[in-house]
Amino acid sequence: MIKEHDRVVLAVDVSSEGLVAGDVGTIVHVYRDDQAYEVEFTTLEGKTAAVVTLEVTQVRPVGKREITHARELASR
Repeated sequence: MIKEHDRVVLAVDVSSEGLVAGDVGTIVHVYRDDQAYEVEFTTLEGKTAAVVTLEVTQVRPVGKREITHARELASR
């Protein structure tokens, strides 16, 4: 079960925010019905790049053997 402050992996592109599948974010709010999350995505410098509401099917937990990968955030 995903809970607040867990890191998650984006499973789909969110082009309106410049996010792509594979980007890693942090759960900042779990909605009461556990069917959606508020997820914050930050740059490696710690600046907020986006905060988006996502359905459970749009994110997944971080795997134990996964590593992060840096990429340039597209301009919006």
